[in-house]
Amino acid sequence: MRFGMNNPIGKNWILLRGLARESAHWGAFIPQLQAAFPDATITLLDLPGTGRFYLDVSPSSIPAIVEQVRHQAAAQDLLKQPVTLLALSLGGMVAWEWLRSYPKDICTATLMNTSFSNLSPFYQRLRWQIYQDFIAMMKTREVYQREVQIMQLTSNRTNQGDTLPLQWQKIQQEHPISLINSVRQIIAAARYKPSDLKPHQPVLLLNGGEDRLVSPACSEAIQQHYQLELRRHPWAGHDLTLDDGDWVIAQLKSWLDNLL
Repeated sequence: MRFGMNNPIGKNWILLRGLARESAHWGAFIPQLQAAFPDATITLLDLPGTGRFYLDVSPSSIPAIVEQVRHQAAAQDLLKQPVTLLALSLGGMVAWEWLRSYPKDICTATLMNTSFSNLSPFYQRLRWQIYQDFIAMMKTREVYQREVQIMQLTSNRTNQGDTLPLQWQKIQQEHPISLINSVRQIIAAARYKPSDLKPHQPVLLLNGGEDRLVSPACSEAIQQHYQLELRRHPWAGHDLTLDDGDWVIAQLKSWLDNLL
């Protein structure tokens, strides 16, 4: 895809987070991204059942989530110019379905550490090695301890200390995602089987080579099936922008430069 003089690529960003996470979880990555694209508009949208929509019931299918997210974008007049999507994990599934269902909305997308159920087995989409830890995390009622466990599953940075779990604890206390919404999001992800039709928009895949939550093989399966470009970080985990936001931004800049 190529655009004319008024090329929209990299000018109108929408960011989507993953399972049971909200826009506040992007944290310090947002000022990093804004500094890299100073003239861009960057908007963080919450999936239904999270963030400012935490009291809503999350749909249990990806297409239904797309409809609500797209309605949210339209209500904010974000679709007057084609969107540059950046999405993580479950958000990546939403982004892909959005690309498929409403191709005119989006000029390009980058999907991080995502997976499709028709391309990867369940034990790769949620790595079998962490089943015990994942179940223990779901049973933990104390918010701070649960956020520590989430950090340990999703990040490979070793210098976090207490700061990040405390920040995430505050987010959860302000916008608590319910267990039922978490389960409904898991069901939506587990059911998602996109068609074989490749989007006509350019799509970049990024993944963490040491992702302990979702196997890097899931991104490889998408790359091979749809013949997309995949760039792998050597040591980062699932929360790629948390582990190495500078690397993510470097990939985004080089990718978008090639599209201009």
